[in-house]
Amino acid sequence: MVNRFKRNCLLRFKWVTLLFFSIFTTYYNTAIMKFTHLIIVLFLFSFLSLAQEETFPCATDQINSKLYHQNPDLQSGIKKATLELESFTQTYTQQAAHQRSGGIYIIPVVFHVIHDYGEGNISVAQINDAVKQVNLQFRKNNADTVDIVNDFQGLAADTEIEIRLAQLDPNGNCTNGITRTYSPLTNVGDHQVKSLVQWPPDQYLNVYVCNSAAGLAGHALLPGAADTIPQWDGIVMQHSYIGSIGTSNHFKRTVLTHEIGHFLNLQHIWGGNNVPDFYYLPVADNGNCSHDDGVADTPNTIGWQSCNLTGNTCSSLDMVQNYMDYSYCSLFFTEGQKIRMHAALNANIANRNNLWTPSNLVATGVTNNTNLLCRTQIFANKRVICAGDSVTFSDFSYHGVNNRNWTFEGGNINTSADSSVTVIYNSPGNFNVTLQVSNGIEQVDSVYTNFIQVLDNQPMNKNLIENFEDSSLISERWVENSNENPVKFRRINYGKNSQYSIYLNNYNGPERTSYIFKSKPIDATTYNKIALTFDLAYAKRANMGNERLEIQLSKDCGESWATRKVVLLNSSSFETAEYEYFPSDNAAWGEHEYTIPLSNYNVDNLMFRFKYNADGGNNLFLDNINFSDISELDLKAEENQKKLEIYPNPTDSYFIISSGNTTLNGQIILYDIYGNVIKNKPVKKAYNVQFSIQDIPSGTYFIRYESNQEGLSTKMKKVVILK
Repeated sequence: MVNRFKRNCLLRFKWVTLLFFSIFTTYYNTAIMKFTHLIIVLFLFSFLSLAQEETFPCATDQINSKLYHQNPDLQSGIKKATLELESFTQTYTQQAAHQRSGGIYIIPVVFHVIHDYGEGNISVAQINDAVKQVNLQFRKNNADTVDIVNDFQGLAADTEIEIRLAQLDPNGNCTNGITRTYSPLTNVGDHQVKSLVQWPPDQYLNVYVCNSAAGLAGHALLPGAADTIPQWDGIVMQHSYIGSIGTSNHFKRTVLTHEIGHFLNLQHIWGGNNVPDFYYLPVADNGNCSHDDGVADTPNTIGWQSCNLTGNTCSSLDMVQNYMDYSYCSLFFTEGQKIRMHAALNANIANRNNLWTPSNLVATGVTNNTNLLCRTQIFANKRVICAGDSVTFSDFSYHGVNNRNWTFEGGNINTSADSSVTVIYNSPGNFNVTLQVSNGIEQVDSVYTNFIQVLDNQPMNKNLIENFEDSSLISERWVENSNENPVKFRRINYGKNSQYSIYLNNYNGPERTSYIFKSKPIDATTYNKIALTFDLAYAKRANMGNERLEIQLSKDCGESWATRKVVLLNSSSFETAEYEYFPSDNAAWGEHEYTIPLSNYNVDNLMFRFKYNADGGNNLFLDNINFSDISELDLKAEENQKKLEIYPNPTDSYFIISSGNTTLNGQIILYDIYGNVIKNKPVKKAYNVQFSIQDIPSGTYFIRYESNQEGLSTKMKKVVILK
């Protein structure tokens, strides 16, 4: 095997080398020369080591192969379109007039930022830089083309292709070519993200920016597949591979260029998907020498994940610096690759031939870049906070904004003219944010209604009892999701011994997605441990992933969460249903009870939440949530509480409280769901007590027996009165 180097240091770090010799000369013959020398050498080695650790995991081949093999009904269409495009490309390449006479191919592009309010919600500056980097590389205007090895200098091409941010959306409204959508799917980054938002792929190149791109750097749908499944056309990129600034860096700046190459029908330089078998070739496999990428002027190679500029794996010098390799020292496309991309842009496969037409350039606004003031757009790092906390606002308005005026309802700052401002909210409520922007000529005003939700610092009573029967009370106890994800826990008329519960519609939902249902703050300063009980109805599916329901606590108003209990939803205790599941009767519900110690959680704004990690499962239902303090009960009372039985339940006239062979001396207390005492009954020397409820309306209640007898006081038990 040819020895491989992770980087060619002379080419990639010439500036570092010059810096080294400059400092070395300056300090030569000084007392600290040796120490300085050591520091610089250590810096060089650590810098080079960091560069060596970069990998180029493009998932295009795997994604396209998986799509083909997992969808037999689509195979004939993908195969037909791919072969048709390949035939067109061969004919186009052989034509003397394949070179376009004058002008360049301009492709309108829109960046869809799919985020979870974290660092993946990248800046406009980073996206603008990505566009700049792509155009420098496609037009061969990148300064480092002087570093192309001599054998390939004459093959490097100006592809005469550029991308431009769209200035008009599909409805003809002004835009900056960037959309922002909240979704947990940002952490998945497969084709599912394209269902969230897509602009017509025959008019725009859709680039999706996510926290993950199916676990890799990026992937694109090749034209043959995109022609068959246009709703999945586009490129998915991990945000840290967009451009060269922000969350990305200089070494990752060519990844989007690589993926656009796939979008325009370029294979990896060692070869790629082939019809009819439609398999993919792993990089650096010795068998790759017998395959080809369909381009005459790119020598056969097994492919590189490092920058060995003298590599010779298939009896000729490898083109390690080509954008379609994995080397991270990519510098150029060839003339042959340019012609192949032009062929894709002139073929009707996946409508690539419409992207650059004059009519489409007008429709997308890229030929009339007047930068007129368009609209306001704001971002807040948090939408739900506790009283006394702060929110940082940023102005993303466009275009040409040079003056702005914020108005913050309920904030400690009423107005501001800064592009970024931090506001403290001391009072609970839902508050509007207003932004007025201008460019000196035009002015745009926008009101963002109920944009910030501030939770009360006066927490709820320490016991939270919820059966979802009264819809007006839900907003008093639970935090409404303020993000844009339309799939949320919702009230539904299925309940355990009642009419209503909440559920998450996950049948045919996206895989590897999390959903949250969380409480408002609770005063837990005197708690030692919590009794959490709830009813759960769920049915698993045969081929689902590792679904689970996590119970989490927060002691900082939801800034951070710790998982305390987990319900594994793929366990044998749940039935299997391949149909959309709804609980048919009370027997379908299972009661879950957990005792949660609260060490380090004795705070006055304790929050708890259910985090449902969905992965191809079914609908999930929650009912009768009881989060209560049990610190006053001793362990023996907790162990012996099951000696008491309450029946019938539900009932319409009375309950029987039975203690077996132990006499009862104390009182039985009936509470409503707010913790108010509705009725009590003294008990003396009895084994079975009839507790009448004829004068009490229907609803969910809680019974507790209190006694001085050791071990017989009980926790609250839920009872239902139905009349």
